Amino acid sequence: MHMSAGGLALALAVAAAPATGSAAQPPEGNHQVLADIAARVDPAAQRAVIETLVGFGTRHTASDTASATRGIGAARRWVKGRFEEIGRDCGGCLQIDTPSTTVTGQRLPQPTEIVDVLAVQRGTTDPDRVVVISGHVDSRVTDVMDATSDAPGANDDGSGVAAVIEAARVLSRYRFAATIVYAVLSGEEQNLYGGKLLAETAKARGWRVEADLNNDIVGNIQGQGGVVDNTHVRIFSEGTKAVETPAQANRRRYNGGEVDSPSRNLARYMDGLAAQYLTNLSVRMVYRTDRFGRGGDQVAMLDAGYPAVRVTEATENYTRQHQDVRTDQGVAYGDVISGVDFPYLAQVTRQNAITLASLAGAPAPPSGVQTEGAVTPDTKVSWTPVPGAAGYRVWWRDTTSPRWTDSRWAGDAASLTLQGVNIDDLFFGVSAVSSDGFASPVVFPGAAGAFESPPAPTAPAP
Repeated sequence: MHMSAGGLALALAVAAAPATGSAAQPPEGNHQVLADIAARVDPAAQRAVIETLVGFGTRHTASDTASATRGIGAARRWVKGRFEEIGRDCGGCLQIDTPSTTVTGQRLPQPTEIVDVLAVQRGTTDPDRVVVISGHVDSRVTDVMDATSDAPGANDDGSGVAAVIEAARVLSRYRFAATIVYAVLSGEEQNLYGGKLLAETAKARGWRVEADLNNDIVGNIQGQGGVVDNTHVRIFSEGTKAVETPAQANRRRYNGGEVDSPSRNLARYMDGLAAQYLTNLSVRMVYRTDRFGRGGDQVAMLDAGYPAVRVTEATENYTRQHQDVRTDQGVAYGDVISGVDFPYLAQVTRQNAITLASLAGAPAPPSGVQTEGAVTPDTKVSWTPVPGAAGYRVWWRDTTSPRWTDSRWAGDAASLTLQGVNIDDLFFGVSAVSSDGFASPVVFPGAAGAFESPPAPTAPAP
């Protein structure tokens, strides 16, 4: 059911008018709409998604694309159809797109079509600013080249796809200032091809990607050895930007910023929202781009200069990943649906949904953030105003603290001087706040923390 214009549908829309000039502090704090969004996530709907995906037998990237019942082609068409259903339910609020490319590589020796299925919920006042939730539809068994054996892929990454589709079902009832893209990718297991195609699509369309929440393996709670954890989710984030130039690296090494990339501050943002709006689910921030020696589609987005994180379960079970379905010496192997805990998957999905809603309802992160204060007892923080911001909050913390701890409201000014706060001992940042109190992630000063993506490369002159 599509919500009326007078209801919650407009609760997160950021006004298109400029800041009023008042320095009054907007009502930051609890937002009932985020609690309502979390409550709408349905684990039964997510079970239905994964049961359907598993029913396609294998979703290997090189599997059958013509069959209506088996292989990755059937799976992608079903995802497209599900997005279309959700779009009809919200009165046509989703634009469905299927960008594609043909690739060959070590794990795809024959030319293979890679297709991403995207559902685009266009923003009301800042539509070129984009937040993304992604998961990959392809699956595999022990032999990464085996495109015919059953590869259920219930958790890796049926769970991520279920999170994407459920986020679309829930959030399509609302309207947001920024655009939300729900992305179901292909080719992750063969070389992150779907993530690369997503990044190329974003560049070609001029999206200002503020965040990519890549959900990959988000439904299991029982690790090897019997460890059970259904109260944490891990958020992996890069420390320094993949696209950092040598000059930017030199400045960062001197002034700091190794733990303040936009992706790292996005992880802090997600941590704060989970603490405020979710019960019995906490974020465990991991200061790595991904698990040790492993990767996911967010890497391709980072390589393109977009802020991105990997969302993944707290404790993995490797007997259920990249395995032929079998029993060996009493141990059951394979990524089957019994390995997915649906109440936990729903919790992780709630965490994604409230993050997307908060990001898309808030103003863009401030640009041009700078600090001054050498050889003075005070620190001046300045920034370039952004559309839709009623005001700004300046944050600081000890250089060894993992979270922002102190803040001061700056009103609608473009700078704030913190008297008696020494620049030498602390890190600083700024967030933009809407008139209804939705805040952007904190932006660390300089290139190290900037959320702006580098421009798309221009073709050389003929």
